[in-house]
Amino acid sequence: MSSSDIFIGETIGTAVLILLGGGVCAAVTLKRSKAQNAGWLAITFGWGFAVLTGAYLAGGVSGAHLNPAVTVGLAIQGGTEWGNVPLYLGSQLLGAMIGALLVWAVYYGQFHAHLTDPEIVGTKSTDEGMVDQTAAPKAGPVLGIFSTGPEIRNGVQNVITEIIATAVLVLAILTQGLNDGGNGIGTLGALITALVVVGIGLSLGGPTGYAINPVRDLGPRIVHALLPLPNKGGSDWGYAWVPIVGPLVGGALAGGLYNLAFA
Repeated sequence: MSSSDIFIGETIGTAVLILLGGGVCAAVTLKRSKAQNAGWLAITFGWGFAVLTGAYLAGGVSGAHLNPAVTVGLAIQGGTEWGNVPLYLGSQLLGAMIGALLVWAVYYGQFHAHLTDPEIVGTKSTDEGMVDQTAAPKAGPVLGIFSTGPEIRNGVQNVITEIIATAVLVLAILTQGLNDGGNGIGTLGALITALVVVGIGLSLGGPTGYAINPVRDLGPRIVHALLPLPNKGGSDWGYAWVPIVGPLVGGALAGGLYNLAFA
């Protein structure tokens, strides 16, 4: 597998993953979207289909890791060379940022309608009918489209949740023999992995929004911070370490457990 294969496969695959995953979050969240308020089931299945599509596209090119936690787990298990890990991670982060930008482009009108709605951002209309932008907006009214956040903010609990959820994902990938020595997970493997992601979302996603992927959170969070969106609120960088550290630890634990129990 060449460096260009890894770069192209991981960048495109992760971009599609975030485009479809972030897209379902935007569809459910934003006003003037036909899917507004579709709920948690729509989000979990949307992310599952996002994983399926991204993995199917990139599987035969780069092995479709699409997730630093998967890459680290595979490196510990022995299916990926450590020398390729930085390229995987850099390509995944780039792809995640591209995917987040595409979500913004697709929902451009909805973002602006949502973020200038007085009911959403807590602003008042002036006598001329314009929105008073001097009023303080609510914190992060669209951040959840780009990145994850906890329902109860407890750093220890939140990171443990991400560790456990990610370990389930990576261990499921490793034990199903989906990666064929890094040469691609195959169509059936992509489907199984997608269903595992849906299951994690339904069962373990409630506390933190199940990032289970550092670049899935970090790349879009960076884009949220940079985008010129009115009243978008903060990017909650104080929490950003949780969906980075938790999944990386979970992926490493899964790789080690695989070597102990299944190798």
